[in-house]
Amino acid sequence: MDHKHLNYFLALAKTLHFGRASELCHISAPTLSRNIKHLEEEVGVALFIRDNRSVKLTREGESFIDYATATLASWQRFKANVKDPQQHIYGNVSIYCSVTASYSFLHQILEQLRAQHQHIEITLNTGDPALAINRVLDGHESMAIAAKPNKLPTQIAFVKIGYSPLVLITPRIHCQITEKLINNGDNIDWSELEFIVPEQGFSRQRLEQWWRKNNVHGKIYAQVAGHEAMVSMVSLGLGVAMVPKIVLDNSPLQDKVQVLDTKRATPEGFEIGLAVLRKELNDPAISALWSIAQTLDASAI
Repeated sequence: MDHKHLNYFLALAKTLHFGRASELCHISAPTLSRNIKHLEEEVGVALFIRDNRSVKLTREGESFIDYATATLASWQRFKANVKDPQQHIYGNVSIYCSVTASYSFLHQILEQLRAQHQHIEITLNTGDPALAINRVLDGHESMAIAAKPNKLPTQIAFVKIGYSPLVLITPRIHCQITEKLINNGDNIDWSELEFIVPEQGFSRQRLEQWWRKNNVHGKIYAQVAGHEAMVSMVSLGLGVAMVPKIVLDNSPLQDKVQVLDTKRATPEGFEIGLAVLRKELNDPAISALWSIAQTLDASAI
């Protein structure tokens, strides 16, 4: 049985979506469909029920997951033993994180990974941190660096690698925002300030909670995907924003904004960690990264 077909099967079983599975396998959706059909012909049963709207595993398909996983794991162990009797770990792990996390938390993980497991390859995708947990749940990536939600999905394993408070930032340049802040002194009229806010995610939720707690009717100037762009917009005098401190500390524009020292306490910050599907922790390459993350002491960040 072709191991390539088993990899394609597991990708589709994981995502239940031909488009996403084909991206993971780096082939076109029609090619993936043909290979799945060949596998079903070889097995002698339908592994998926598919129509124009959905893809589902058959009962036989669910059972075949264990066979495919065990077969590929045995094959990888055999190849590793033949190539290197010292039992090096081989594999490819896809990771999703924000741009900030890619050169802060992820840098620490990859630095140790390169020293300990040179044969593990990494595929990295960056984007809005609000999407991180769902990217893992949907099978787009194996792991993600994410803020821990108030309620963690039961399928997700999460190991803390750091913490970041939230800070309110304002422009340094002379503009309408700084004029309003100077004129009001310690009695800031928050409802008169324009806010740059995240489109979605935990920081958006924390900001809205802060608004309600302080009876602030915040004016939204812009909604942005990702915190890095929020710092840029504030630096241009377009508004104020509440961002994780780690984003500000790693921003090339940090000297163009300032943290607002307000008497009103900012919301609780974020516990940041590595997230992965629990069932994926049996994968040797994923387990290696997980072990490294468990040793990190990034609480000071």
